[in-house]
Amino acid sequence: MHTGSRLATVDLGSNSFRLEIARLELGQIQRMEYHKETVRQGNGLDADRRLSQEAMQRGWNCLARFAERLAGFKADQVRAVATQTLREARNREEFLSVAQQVLGFPIDVISGREEARLIYQGVAHLLPQSDERRLVIDIGGRSTEMIIGQGYTAKAMESYRVGSVAWSMRHFPDGVLSAKHFDHAEIAAKAVLDEALHTHHRSLWDTAYGSSGTVGAVAGTLFLAGQAPAEGVITREGLDWLRDRLIKTRRADAIRLDGIKEERRPVIAGGLAVLRGIFDLLGIDSMQHAHGALRHGALFDMLDREQQETDVRSSSVERLAAKFNADAQQAERVALTAQHLLKQLLPSLKPAKLAVLKRELAWTARLHEIGARIAHADYHKHGAYILDNADVPGFAMHELHKLSQLVLGHRGKLRKLEARFDDRLFMAQLAALRLAVLLCHARQAPAYEAVKVTTDAEPQHGFTVTVPPGWAKAWPQSAHLLREEVVAWQRTPWGLKVHGLDD
Repeated sequence: MHTGSRLATVDLGSNSFRLEIARLELGQIQRMEYHKETVRQGNGLDADRRLSQEAMQRGWNCLARFAERLAGFKADQVRAVATQTLREARNREEFLSVAQQVLGFPIDVISGREEARLIYQGVAHLLPQSDERRLVIDIGGRSTEMIIGQGYTAKAMESYRVGSVAWSMRHFPDGVLSAKHFDHAEIAAKAVLDEALHTHHRSLWDTAYGSSGTVGAVAGTLFLAGQAPAEGVITREGLDWLRDRLIKTRRADAIRLDGIKEERRPVIAGGLAVLRGIFDLLGIDSMQHAHGALRHGALFDMLDREQQETDVRSSSVERLAAKFNADAQQAERVALTAQHLLKQLLPSLKPAKLAVLKRELAWTARLHEIGARIAHADYHKHGAYILDNADVPGFAMHELHKLSQLVLGHRGKLRKLEARFDDRLFMAQLAALRLAVLLCHARQAPAYEAVKVTTDAEPQHGFTVTVPPGWAKAWPQSAHLLREEVVAWQRTPWGLKVHGLDD
């Protein structure tokens, strides 16, 4: 993106939805607008983890207002990310199908560790450059992220299902604030977070930072009350003072403290209990409030995604492939062949969109054999399972699922992908990948330049492969596999034709 470009991120949190609009100036991101609405979508999850109609409507209404501010933005200038509530919600697709239409842009549901990575990026980019080892804590509405990093690199990322909204609802029923409720809430928080004793031990970091709502509200309150050594600093003594003040208040709706806004009152007790538990668990003496957050990390990540060299997803794919000892040379052969075929199948597609699809094919080719590390039989199924259940930095959950579907479909029957049959671009990618794997079956570089493929114009459901005279005689095994591939596609609405095999 060039200087002067506008960028925007939308953070669909469990407690609040946030919109950040910025401008790119000489490689730096300058804030233009910031909007926040308390939606409390996390309150709308029932015992079956289904969002209520009222909670979904609150979200849709907020996104409709955000959409007005995003009028005129292009697709590559906006990234919307959703966190714990939509990770949990069993009916999230019902919410997302409407939400994306209302907002006018796709919404990525991200994993907990990906949320942690983006939070760290936001914090690190807004702090002065330093070699210190940083612990970053973000207490959200239904999850808490803990990250240890250095510079712009996050090294230990974890996400736990404990947050201000969830803990306030569970441990402070009817908004009653008591010492007993605080004790129970802090013990329960430490029980969930105790794994962090090993991954985020005090010996592994130098300075503790906290980002977003709970930490910001606590830090602001302590400073305004004269209970902080400096602005933005939280100490154990300050947390003790705030706990005592809330207990004396007795009820959340009666809280009257500068720094705790009205919309924060119902959830501050739960957030404070979690924060106190973290201080005890990790031996934190003081914490500095950091202004960077998830939405800022998403902004910087948008810039990184523009180039394959800086796209963290590419390096993540390489690490995952290496972990499962995938054949890198075969992956490269399949990738080059599949990308060559895809360009022929989608000749009128805009170059930028084609580049995205080709990059996805390259990632899939790198990963298509990772399941063989588990068992060679049905290795495509094992590979798809790994991708659907792995934490892979940089990827949204739906992006990983798409790769898993391509891996699942690169061999075998096609009916298993019936839900994707109406997605023209996906089916073109799938056809290119299957044909590439077929042509590379001998684990040697195939003469793919001689093979021509097209997408049928009428009807739009079908592909045609054309090979030159004598090709079948020169490559009898490939010709045999092509004939079998024709049969596989007959069981779909698409179909595949091959010309030249009988010449």
